[in-house]
Amino acid sequence: MKLWEKDIKLNESIEQFTVGRDREMDLYLAPFDILGSMAHIRMLESVALLQKEELDALSRELKRLYSKAQSQQLVIEDGVEDIHSQVELELTRKLGDLGKKIHSGRSRNDQVLLDLRLFTRSEIEKTTELVSELFDVLIAQSESYKDVLMPGYTHLQVAMPSSFGLWFGAYAESLADDLQLLLAAWKINNRNPLGSAAGYGSSFPLNRSMTTELLGFDTMAYNVVYAQMGRGKTERVVATALAGIAATISKLAFDACLFNSQNFAFIRLPDEFTTGSSIMPHKKNPDVFELLRGKCNKIQALPQQIAFITNNLPSGYFRDLQITKEIFIPIFEELNACLRMASMMMKQIEINEDILSDKRYDYLFSVEEVNRRTLSGIPFRDAYKQVAGEIEQGRFQPEKRLRHSHEGSIGNLCNSHITSYMHEIKESFGFARVKVAVEKLLDLSWLENERP
Repeated sequence: MKLWEKDIKLNESIEQFTVGRDREMDLYLAPFDILGSMAHIRMLESVALLQKEELDALSRELKRLYSKAQSQQLVIEDGVEDIHSQVELELTRKLGDLGKKIHSGRSRNDQVLLDLRLFTRSEIEKTTELVSELFDVLIAQSESYKDVLMPGYTHLQVAMPSSFGLWFGAYAESLADDLQLLLAAWKINNRNPLGSAAGYGSSFPLNRSMTTELLGFDTMAYNVVYAQMGRGKTERVVATALAGIAATISKLAFDACLFNSQNFAFIRLPDEFTTGSSIMPHKKNPDVFELLRGKCNKIQALPQQIAFITNNLPSGYFRDLQITKEIFIPIFEELNACLRMASMMMKQIEINEDILSDKRYDYLFSVEEVNRRTLSGIPFRDAYKQVAGEIEQGRFQPEKRLRHSHEGSIGNLCNSHITSYMHEIKESFGFARVKVAVEKLLDLSWLENERP
């Protein structure tokens, strides 16, 4: 079954090539396609394109299909092109010709636009929760080890004293900024394209404000041509935000691999979190961190992939856009798995609390000595030369008591401020408002309560 089917049978090879993995990807979109149809038919009834009795029958059947889709029991049958066609087929089997009325005022173009935005909105909420969980782990570890010093590096050369409090906290704050970017992507995504049809609107008197409210969108995508242009662009914007999260995890994983090596020995992984070698019996490899790094580097390529598919397309719909689903939809699952694994690993790593007793790290404190002499009245440049000379002559004796007190330093991590920043960003998404709208749409009691 194809919604566009006429009397000409399509060549089988052409059909296989053009459908590609679309049916597989559409199963991810099934609950959202049904949600969109539930909002759409309520709007159709409000503009007299459906009768009350028709709306009631369609709503109840769509709710049944939604439950089926949520439990992954809804399948796209052989010969059915996509989820839109499958839903309409299910409705016509139950309700006859009435099932065909749900397509009035819609195109598959704005249906898939809507499905993708609803799917993306749902996935962003899951990702946000997992980012928040990893953030909490990192802040907790930062507080636990705030007084444990470690070397800081520039150019991979021993540079200045750092601490595990700073190290954990740095990645926590990075995630907060990443979430700020994801919030911007959420706002771009959370705009209603339904009613734009094939990109040029409809002669039906559609009430797009109504479907915007029913589905919990912030606004509609007003211009119908731009609504269609949002296909590909929205995915690229969201992918850019996901890539930012992936970049933070990748860098954290790189640090963990480095610090876990015997030459550094700053951290240690529990034995059950490592793998061995088939030839070297002593090996305990940080494969999880290595895979986190590799997977997250792969995710960082996603915005470029989408851009390469879409960047030379003029306005209007083109079938090229179908391919973006294959690379965009699965990426949430992959990133979320990385976030869950990163949280587990960062909870379990063991910290070496005596790193700086090794004399190789004595020069970490050279800047501390320069600053101490400057505070005693020696000009900074002269103090610098004095300490440099002592280092060259092998006479430098470090004073390991630290006096860092400014905001964000070893002695003043500002973790409470970073946590407040994170919570403020998270609250700005407005997940609760969206949840209320969706739950209201799924609750058919309005049929009895809102009618005279």
